[in-house]
Amino acid sequence: MWTMFAALSGTAVAAPALPVWMAGCWETRSGLPVTVECWSKPDGPVMRGESISGSGGKTDEHEKMEIVHAETDDPAIPWMTFWATPYGRKPVRFDWVPSREPGLTFVNASHDYPQRIRYWRDGKHLMAEIALADGSKARRWRYSRHRWRRR
Repeated sequence: MWTMFAALSGTAVAAPALPVWMAGCWETRSGLPVTVECWSKPDGPVMRGESISGSGGKTDEHEKMEIVHAETDDPAIPWMTFWATPYGRKPVRFDWVPSREPGLTFVNASHDYPQRIRYWRDGKHLMAEIALADGSKARRWRYSRHRWRRR
């Protein structure tokens, strides 16, 4: 997909810097399950993330993620990749694609679901969306800064 975009546009588009604006812990409590997603600050060319969803003290979903920024002059090589590793499964690669939408968009059209992952900021909130490559069957999360609670 990246090669196709570069060929159609006639110019390669460099990926933006790693999304420092995602760093920190975020939560959504708009219903059940509750989801907490935490992202590290960039460590060289990598940001690491983890997402945990659950309710009633039970973890329903657990996923590790990485965003890797590559240094390359070859437009056939995606400049940034998103790796998703749901608990107990193999990592899945999504490549950054330029988008008119705000934030960052990553696509893997050959994956079953999701095929597209997008993150952006809406004021003080972190937004996340997964969907099919064409944007259909979208699921969206609106995260607020996570506040650790003492028990």
